[in-house]
This record gives sequence, structure tokens and C-alpha cells, in this order.
Amino acid sequence: MNDAARQRICILGSTGSVGVSTLDVLSRHTERYEVVALTAYTRIDELFAQCVQWRPRFAAVCDAAQAQDLRLRLHDARIATEVLVGAAALCELAAHADVQIVMAAIVGAAGLAPCLAAARAGKRLLLANKEALVVGGELFMRAVREGGATLLPIDSEHSAIFQCLPEDRSTWHSRIDHVVLTASGGPFRTRDTATLASVTPDEACAHPNWVMGRKISVDSATMMNKALEVIEARWLFDLAPEQIRVVIHPQSIVHSMVVCRDHSVLAQLGTPDMRVPIAFGLSFPERIASGAAQLDFETLSTLSFEPADLVRYPGLQLAWDTLRGASGSTTVLNAANEEAVAAFLAGSIRFDQIHSVNAAMLESVRIEAGDAASVDALMALDARTRRRALERVKQLAP
Repeated sequence: MNDAARQRICILGSTGSVGVSTLDVLSRHTERYEVVALTAYTRIDELFAQCVQWRPRFAAVCDAAQAQDLRLRLHDARIATEVLVGAAALCELAAHADVQIVMAAIVGAAGLAPCLAAARAGKRLLLANKEALVVGGELFMRAVREGGATLLPIDSEHSAIFQCLPEDRSTWHSRIDHVVLTASGGPFRTRDTATLASVTPDEACAHPNWVMGRKISVDSATMMNKALEVIEARWLFDLAPEQIRVVIHPQSIVHSMVVCRDHSVLAQLGTPDMRVPIAFGLSFPERIASGAAQLDFETLSTLSFEPADLVRYPGLQLAWDTLRGASGSTTVLNAANEEAVAAFLAGSIRFDQIHSVNAAMLESVRIEAGDAASVDALMALDARTRRRALERVKQLAP
């Protein structure tokens, strides 16, 4: 494939775990893909190294001092990458005319605006940022439809569901009875719940199956990641809340299941490696090598399932509560959780207090009519929730 025929990609959040895995997959298929833009938040050393390797036309960082530092280093290395700065730069790159594929791997609500920009520009959007749908589900899906974007989920669970369904989306409703999202249960699935108050950040980030960033690792330990995935599934597949269920599957081999109207079950299996859904999203409807290990069924001894314990994982129920609540409730939940997890990682609150902050915000933050009517309104609600959450964190701090 010549240079003109290669697919051109922008990676939003290239230094995070999903971004790094994406570059690993791309390194196996340089004849098919060209990296046009890379972005990072704080990991400038890693971004510089990526620019040295991939020579993108653009790089973007969050503040002017970081941008100047990166420019000087790239100049000294004689690399002609143009460095952009700020949130607006992310939107500019996501919608850039020379970009065909956008990998949305930014963690948190900060990913909503560039995801919307990519959707409105009609890109192939590989969505690893679940918060874009949690915060702005209806607005986001409308932008996808109106922009003519191709939306491909990268979370392993949603990619699994997508892979179990036909390409013709118009048939989905007539086929699906419900979907089952699987969850590993995280590092504390069998730990005495009486000891969870003493969990350290390092313990919470030690996931038994997946290699992930610290924030999402904590979310996996609390099962808030699964709560957010329930909300994401509602919008991705246009499901009612009661059509989405969660089951614990400690081996992380079955990534999710679709239960059909006739009660047959379709499941997608694979090793717990994010390169599999990334490769699928990059090449859909084709398939390319991901670099992940194959399942060895001759040595695969056990696939077990168990119910999700809402005493151990009280935050999981908040998914269905917020989906049935006022429009904007999911925005409140996400903002509260981001601040609570950051506070836990900083040592300001205990592990078990993450849920108490989230629940308190859902009770105390008043949602007005129109709070979910636009991106600006959602961001104002997000900011209002964060201020309240930080006040709550201060009250809980030892």
C-alpha cells in the first residue's frame, strides 16, 4: 500500500495505556496506517519519544510551558512535528481534514469535546473514552448520526457486543433480548469487605488481569468502571437500562455476551489484551493481527461466572439509578467519581469513601431543566459537581 492509500490516524491520549497499545498495533501495520497526530496531558518525555519514533505532523499538549519544552526538544532532534497547545488543539486535530481515524483514549470528561469534534467531522471514531457517552450520551450520539461518523467501541466489553452483532444496525433491536457485560471483579473480589477501608492506592491499582492506567484501575477495583460501561452500553446499542446486566467472570476470557430473542447466547472470547479490540476497530470490517496471544483451549481449564455483589461493589447500582434519573445524573456521577478517585490516589480519602462521595453528590447536586441541553450546560454541571465533591473530600480528609 502506497503512502497516499494509508489510513491517517490521530491518537488522543497517546501516552496512556490504550494509546501505547494502539501504537503497538500500528507498528505491525505501518504499510496500512500513518500517524498524523499524537496528544498527551503530562507525560511529555513519553510524547517526545513517540514523536521521535513516529514523526507525526502534529503533537498537542495541555499548557504553553510544556509545548515550548517539547518544541525545543523536537528542534534539537531535527524533527519537524508542529506542537499545538490547549483543549482547542485537541478538537482541531480530531476534526482535521487530513485525519481519517481518531483513537479517543483520553481519560475522563475532558475527552467529550474532541470526541464531539471527531463525530461532527464524520471520522472513524474509535471510542475508548467511555466518559464521552456517560457525560454527553444523547448529544454525542446525535453528533455521530448527523456527522455521518463511524463509531466503533474500544472498551473490550462493548467491542465484544459489537462483534456479536450484524453490521446492519437496523436489525439490532429485533435480535437483542439483553446484553451481559462481564467484569473481572478486580483485585478485591474475594477480600474481606471489612478490610476495604485500609486499601492502599498501589493495592487498588494491581489489577489481576489487565494492564491499565491508575484511574481506571481504581474504577475496576470499585466496579465503577462497570457502572460507567452500563451507561455507555445504553447509548451505544440504544438499550433500555433493564436490558443491560453485569456478571463477574474472574478469568476475563469471555468479554461480554448478547442474549438473543430466542435465548441463544453469542459471546466473544479472547485473551485480556486491549490490542484485540483496538485492532478490530482499526481494521473493521476486516481483521488484522493484533499481537495478542491466542487462547489455548487445551489448557483453558475454567470459565466461571458469579453474581456481582452490591455490598462489595455498591457503586455498580448507581448506573441504573442514574439512567432512570434526571437527564444529567450520569454527568454528576462521572464528575464526582473522577474527583473521588483522584482524592483517593492522593491519599486524601479512604478507598471505601469513594462511593460515599459519589452517592452524596447524586443526592446533593441539584439538576435544573436544561442542564443537559448542550455541551456548555453539561460542562457547567460537571464543574458544579466537582466543586461540591472537593468540598466533601475536605470534610472527609483525616
